[in-house]
Amino acid sequence: MFATLLENGRCAEQGAQWDAALTHYEAALTEVAREGGGAADVCQILRRIGIVHQSRGDLEQALEIFETVLVVAEMNELDESVASVLISIAAVHQSRGELDVARAHYERSGAMAVKSGDEMIAAAVEQNLAILANIRGETETALASYGAALERFQRLELKQHAASVLLNMAISHIDLENWQDAERCCDEAHGLASAAGDRVILGVVELNRAELYLKRQSYERARDACDQALGIFGPMRAKPKLGEAYKLYGILHRDTGKLEQAGLHLALSVGLAEVSQDRLLEAEAQLEWALVHVEEERYHEAIRRLNRSYGIFEMLQAKREIGEIESLLDRLRRAYMPAVTAWGVQAVEKRDPYRPGSTDRIVRYCTRLGEVVGLGGWELTWLRAGAAIHDVGYSAMPMEVLAKAGTLSHGERELLQSHTVLGDVMSGEMNFPAEVRAIVRGHHEQWNGGGYPDRLVGEEIPLGARILSVADCYDALTSERSWRPAYQPDDALGVMRESSGQLFDPQVFDAFEEMVTAGAS
Repeated sequence: MFATLLENGRCAEQGAQWDAALTHYEAALTEVAREGGGAADVCQILRRIGIVHQSRGDLEQALEIFETVLVVAEMNELDESVASVLISIAAVHQSRGELDVARAHYERSGAMAVKSGDEMIAAAVEQNLAILANIRGETETALASYGAALERFQRLELKQHAASVLLNMAISHIDLENWQDAERCCDEAHGLASAAGDRVILGVVELNRAELYLKRQSYERARDACDQALGIFGPMRAKPKLGEAYKLYGILHRDTGKLEQAGLHLALSVGLAEVSQDRLLEAEAQLEWALVHVEEERYHEAIRRLNRSYGIFEMLQAKREIGEIESLLDRLRRAYMPAVTAWGVQAVEKRDPYRPGSTDRIVRYCTRLGEVVGLGGWELTWLRAGAAIHDVGYSAMPMEVLAKAGTLSHGERELLQSHTVLGDVMSGEMNFPAEVRAIVRGHHEQWNGGGYPDRLVGEEIPLGARILSVADCYDALTSERSWRPAYQPDDALGVMRESSGQLFDPQVFDAFEEMVTAGAS
């Protein structure tokens, strides 16, 4: 009776009939208890129940079940059960972005499999370690490991496992733009899954195909693949896979100019990713959604989503080294500055007739000076972002004060000086990271402590703010004002040189002066 219920559960699970699978597994668990079955049977059934919850995206419940299995298996010295459930535990941590933890569990499982000579578990571990290598960007290494795992599964005649490996290989080939190899792997996986009646794998085949066709700009084929995936995963209520499908729909609609539909699908993807704790999917969907907002010229929304996306990527990066994250961060960097600069221009230049082009110039000066003093990567991006929005606080100032030609009163001067604090608050509301906010707040601090708002001294002032202070002053001096003509570059540098070591970091100013004199600005 127990064996029949277990087999019925497996058949239902294979057909993605989750409720039926749980009913059979729970009945099998009751039967084992009634018959006085062994701990190995209990572990086997509980693990299958956990896998059903995992497939639905209920990771907390799945992990709780898996950890119970691990305790029972260890207490009863069931090495095979321990090795199997370690893979399941690792997979949950992997989904949550905790790859160091996942790797440790995979490696422990692999060591046990080698010791016991369990080829199936050894192959599964090899497959999952290859997935981690692929995430780290070690695509060629991953393909070699996938090949070894595939060979083992084929030797063991485990067709569904072989199909799963083929899907992993397809993703690697897509990353390498090996289109024909990617399509071949999808076709082979489809054939194996069809023969086994495994609808989950069939659905993942369609997700892979959709990604492949989007990369190749074959939009009709991508749409068909997304439709197929949604038709499979919709009835299953498999949240992570549905989230992936909606993300791909969003990209499809954005690339074909249907921005409203793109936003709706990406909103669904973000929601499903949040519910299922799929951090990487959430970051990817937020990034894709931000790109929709950029095309819509809705820069506030774009910046919020870009900052949210960066925050997730940074959280994942802090836990492990991931090549895929680095690739996505590079893409995020490319999307970031156009949105940020557009917001800065809208907030400041459109209200001040004497500021046309100043944002672009100041960003350019800061970028070059930042490179000269050794900044790169995100440090340089944060400097450029801070430069683009450094005066955003002025957007909250009364026009009669901003446009006043005569001498400002003490109160008016204090009001204008508050733009640094307002800019800090506004950039915080937009979820800008602390590095950008510090530049916005601190760009009127002075080397001798006489600046505002915090009267910071010397290297207490963030380096980005010190760089921006020099670039901002130079741009102001070399730009025409209602009360004076623009200074020539040499004259502007001469005026600034007199304040080096007082208003400006002397080393930063020296580097800027050399840069301008050499014509590199």
